[in-house]
Amino acid sequence: MPSISFDNTEVAFASKTEADLNRSYMLFTLVSRPSWVKIGRIMTHTALGLHLPIKKLIKATIFKQFCGGEDIADCEKTINSLATYRIGTILDYSVEGKDAESDFDYTAKEIIETIKRAKGDKNIPFCVFKPTGMARFALLEKVTAKVQLSEVEGQEWERVKKRVHRVCKQAADAGVPIFIDAEETWIQQAIDDMTTELMMEFNTSKAIVYNTLQLYRKDRVDFLKKAHQHATENKYHLGLKLVRGAYMEKERERAAAMNYPDPIHLSKEDCDAHYDKALDYCVQHIQNIAICAGTHNEKSSMHLVTLIKEHKVALNDSRIYFSQLLGMSDHISYNLSAAGYNVVKYVPYGPVKNVLPYLIRRAEENTSVKGQTGRELSLIIKEKQRRKKSY
Repeated sequence: MPSISFDNTEVAFASKTEADLNRSYMLFTLVSRPSWVKIGRIMTHTALGLHLPIKKLIKATIFKQFCGGEDIADCEKTINSLATYRIGTILDYSVEGKDAESDFDYTAKEIIETIKRAKGDKNIPFCVFKPTGMARFALLEKVTAKVQLSEVEGQEWERVKKRVHRVCKQAADAGVPIFIDAEETWIQQAIDDMTTELMMEFNTSKAIVYNTLQLYRKDRVDFLKKAHQHATENKYHLGLKLVRGAYMEKERERAAAMNYPDPIHLSKEDCDAHYDKALDYCVQHIQNIAICAGTHNEKSSMHLVTLIKEHKVALNDSRIYFSQLLGMSDHISYNLSAAGYNVVKYVPYGPVKNVLPYLIRRAEENTSVKGQTGRELSLIIKEKQRRKKSY
């Protein structure tokens, strides 16, 4: 089994030009300072509100770093570039904050287009959608809380389920696995229940529909075990994307305001331990579980490498994938791929103005995740110095 070093910057940045490295260096330097991120967010929203011509600037900087393009065709260059290094693409339509039925229908149509593009293409092994892209947040909240829906709301919920079912059936017919992203705890049960029904229908021979577990939640390892028991008893394959989580501040604030126990692990160490426990369990039961480890954590990535070796699983077994976001953690993605493991990058796309909430969240997450930005910067500097010496 090949040895892996996440410090190998020559492999990590093989696809990057000097201009790419300089852009990355500038962006990660900016997001390393929370005050700059805050000011940048305010200035960007103000400029767009005043219709100032800043779209080109955004597109040439943060958009180019973290997004594949404005539409599917625009992403072809990124898909091909990643494929050169044996890294797959997950086309992620990242338009957020819409709330009308017409917007939900359009999102469903767009996700189906990503499935059509992925069909038969080994370079796009998965598709994905965010449930709030197809359903109203407040409706998911009511369903999760088991509040009695009005007749109109009941009809709306049926439309949501039909919309999501249509997308998953398209994925099943195309043979393209699809991830259903996780959201806030107070709407997640509705998503979990709906996803379980879809897995029972479409995952009879292999995992097509994948649920997402946010392992920063205290209850998710127990949930994983119960989900696996249900899958075993009902004879379907459990598909899971394992992530740490994206709404920590929001979750803590709501728990404090509404006086219920904080659902999030109190320490990063506890979160990391539970993430690795989930990996342990899934690989131990790989006969009917398929996973995608969505993580930028080097230790967890290496832990999964060790598990694959210990359980004598083939490096290219389609039931185990590693995943990182475009523009981040290339030292993990490219080194794993070079060693023969299955790797995919999330490639967000959409009109610049519409994906701005996603881009701002990426900047804020890089600011808040301890050590992430510093690690990115140190590796970029190391590669720039290596290239300078080689010249």
